[in-house]
Amino acid sequence: MKNIFWIVLFLFVFEATQAQEITMYKTFGGVRFQRDSTVLSVRQVMEILKEKPKAFEEFKKARTNYNIAGVLGFAGGVMIGIPLGTALVGGDPEWAFAAGGAVLILGSIPFNRIFKARALNALDIYNGKEITSRIKPEFYFTGTGARVVLKF
Repeated sequence: MKNIFWIVLFLFVFEATQAQEITMYKTFGGVRFQRDSTVLSVRQVMEILKEKPKAFEEFKKARTNYNIAGVLGFAGGVMIGIPLGTALVGGDPEWAFAAGGAVLILGSIPFNRIFKARALNALDIYNGKEITSRIKPEFYFTGTGARVVLKF
């Protein structure tokens, strides 16, 4: 009877630790973190990842890119919104200002992609999954001439 109790307790604890995995779902323009059907913010994920220093360091780098992308995106949105608001009220909008805002928004896209990749690596480290490079470029030369091919 005593052995059955310990086996059941062990299975319960084992199941509870397996359910503590953090997953990241990519959404349009962002990501969503989830742990046991609970949605987590970036700050909450940072607190959880403090348990594993290597995952925490990788996520800190990811969060830096997240902050840069957010600042660039917000500033670009404001720069586009001001001329649009001016045009709506009948004034003479400064469209070059809006073009600068569009450039800022386009500049935030690479930072957002880097954030997603680094965050996924950090979660792989935390969850104990094998980390593999997602893009494996191959460069080679052919006999008829030099050619560089990027294969995924």
